[in-house]
Amino acid sequence: MSRLEEALQGGNRLIAFIVAGDPDPVRSYELACDVIESGADVLELGLPFSDPLADGPTIQEAGQRALKAGMNTDRYFEFAAKIRGRYGTPLVCLTYYNIVLQYGLPKFAKSCAQTGIDGLIIPDLPIEEAGPLHKELRMVGVDLVFLVAETTTDGRLRRICDAASGFIYVVALLGTTGARDELSPKLKGLIARITRKTKLPLAVGFGISRPEHVRQVIEFGADAAIVGSGIVKLGGDRQKVREYVRALVSAARSQA
Repeated sequence: MSRLEEALQGGNRLIAFIVAGDPDPVRSYELACDVIESGADVLELGLPFSDPLADGPTIQEAGQRALKAGMNTDRYFEFAAKIRGRYGTPLVCLTYYNIVLQYGLPKFAKSCAQTGIDGLIIPDLPIEEAGPLHKELRMVGVDLVFLVAETTTDGRLRRICDAASGFIYVVALLGTTGARDELSPKLKGLIARITRKTKLPLAVGFGISRPEHVRQVIEFGADAAIVGSGIVKLGGDRQKVREYVRALVSAARSQA
């Protein structure tokens, strides 16, 4: 069992997302510390990309701020290592495949392992094309996390569940990331469908922004909720971030 899977075992967990380097490396590091110290069980660190197809406006804008402030792949790994040097909280990298290809698959995988990245999420890498990177990550003990949506066929779901490690990322709604008022009425059925195929933890993301959303996805049978845009929007106010994350953590724990 990987560190990431172990951290999510038992459920009632919160995964918090921020963009590394937004709005600058110093304040981004402070935000990471605030999120972890407020109780997040896993920190998902976005490595910004110029054309993030799965991200909504809030995270796209955060990525642009980070890029303008000088964030790149080498600096990202330095940033991750600094967090790992202070905290034991599992770290997950979310980025896009072009960055990984340009950096080189073996080098990227080794850099993840050396700097304390426990898992990797690449929204634009389908299971059919993931073999070469998956091989490199397995060699260094880093999980490759795949996304599953309501449109995922049974055949692809079986392949994903057979290959995945760490957790399964359940996409709560179709479209890009971003805060929403309500969750999809199909989400409960999707979680049940995936649960029949795997014993890996399930974490639900996309559109999760309120404590009641967190409670709802846990009630539906997920092990964790993933919250990103709501945190990114508050990034300039450290006290509000701490209060918000604590409320989300409390909501997750309340379903125990």
